[in-house]
Amino acid sequence: MAAITNTYKTATVIGMREDLSDLISNISPTATPFTTAAGRGKKAKATRVEWQLDSLAAADNTNYQLEGDDVTFPVVSPTSRVGNICQILSKALILSDTAEEVDKAGRKSELAYQIAKRGKELKRDLEKITIGTNQGASTADPRKMACMPAFLRTNVVDGGGAAADPSAPSGGLYTGTRTAGTTQTFTEDLLKDALQQMYTSGGDVDGAVLMVDPTQKTIASTFAGIATPFKNVGSGQATIVGAVDVYVSDFGEISIVPNRFQRSLDAWVLDFALIRLRDLRPYQVKDLAKTGDATKKYMVTETTLQVDNEAGLALITDLV
Repeated sequence: MAAITNTYKTATVIGMREDLSDLISNISPTATPFTTAAGRGKKAKATRVEWQLDSLAAADNTNYQLEGDDVTFPVVSPTSRVGNICQILSKALILSDTAEEVDKAGRKSELAYQIAKRGKELKRDLEKITIGTNQGASTADPRKMACMPAFLRTNVVDGGGAAADPSAPSGGLYTGTRTAGTTQTFTEDLLKDALQQMYTSGGDVDGAVLMVDPTQKTIASTFAGIATPFKNVGSGQATIVGAVDVYVSDFGEISIVPNRFQRSLDAWVLDFALIRLRDLRPYQVKDLAKTGDATKKYMVTETTLQVDNEAGLALITDLV
């Protein structure tokens, strides 16, 4: 069926008003579970942040002494001094003054909208760097912080082959990186192995977090140790839901948290009492000199990652 000849259609109408919604859709993920859970520690006062490590002597089941014997004094072991480097993260923005003045859909101020957007981008960048990058500390300009793969070397379950843990701290800094090994499938036995190592080393498994990428999260949800996922409804009848968040191990319960920004080959067991960010310069928005008919902004933060003692954490890696 066709329209009658000379029907006046919208294609030829002049002056038809636009219909532009005030809704701006942006589904880029902004959840940053690692840096959010790590929180902020004491403010950094230098570009190099340091802390100390120590441990007790091994438990001795031959500690029995002669009656009336003289005392023998053991060698006193000093603490070890380790640290990390503050890294500068930034975003820049230049916006014409006209762009700020014109009427826009979805936001009143273009400048405020763009500043907020870049703030979220900085947040995502920090998450990606700290747990999603195999990066060692570097004092060369531009300075780089050691990230999570550079710390873990005690409780590691890797795929073997060419796999190599990062080297011990050099000059007190975690400068090493991790070498990938033979790929392996994430299994409950691998998780049990990591948790046992963590517990044996003195780590606090109960209350820890298993942080995995979305692919490994779906695998972890099938483990036998997952607590039965029930959800109560108004009638009192319980219904089973698909999402599971708690794994009950021999050494305590751990929460399972997915992270879009971490490496897909890693499954971390994290005690966030041992992890924090140290800001030398908290997030700031600075005005840059105006040189024309535009406004310039510079968003910057300077921070580093502190892992109090990596032996209290665990890592399963080389996963597919």
